Amino acid sequence: MASMGHNNLNAKLVLLGDMGAGKSSLVLRFVKGQFLEFQESTIGAAFFSQTLAVNDATVKFEIWDTAGQERYHSLAPMYYRGAAAAIIVYDITSTDSFSRAKKWVQELQKQGNPNMVVALAGNKADLEDKRKVTAEEAQLYAEENGLFFKETSAKTAANVNDIFYEIGRLLLHVTEQYLVSDNTMLQLELDFPVGESTFSSIVVFCKEARALK
Repeated sequence: MASMGHNNLNAKLVLLGDMGAGKSSLVLRFVKGQFLEFQESTIGAAFFSQTLAVNDATVKFEIWDTAGQERYHSLAPMYYRGAAAAIIVYDITSTDSFSRAKKWVQELQKQGNPNMVVALAGNKADLEDKRKVTAEEAQLYAEENGLFFKETSAKTAANVNDIFYEIGRLLLHVTEQYLVSDNTMLQLELDFPVGESTFSSIVVFCKEARALK
């Protein structure tokens, strides 16, 4: 979920993807600025938080890094349920990893929050000589499925902060678009769970709030 108050946005974000795609490495790079050459596989899920300045606002991400092993798949809905955003990660050197990412997209489309901001991250972009998935192929898939796409490298830090920044910007845009209208409704006065609500319910909320003014 995402909630807005006093120019601060709190947003639950989940990372999904195949084992070995680099989900944990992306989070570690974003949160701690570190990269471990040998990262142990996540068991179940791991939780992190990080605050990011986006324009004139502050976004606090509550990040759930999920395990990629198939035996933990049944636990995934516990973590993406109510999430405001998701990053689906694949390894650019593995077509199987990309295929698995597509399955995660399909699952979110069926069971996830319909207003979720979803990013597709082609990780390990530093391994260009081993590339199996082209950026053009992934970009086309992202466009066809309403995702935004970036290639990242947890090792070199390329585009890691950028992908989280873009998620924050999009979440703020959704909040501003539906919670600010005319001169009667200011987002700073509200604390509304955008991430777990439909756009129509946000509009209804705003209309009801205006009626109380």
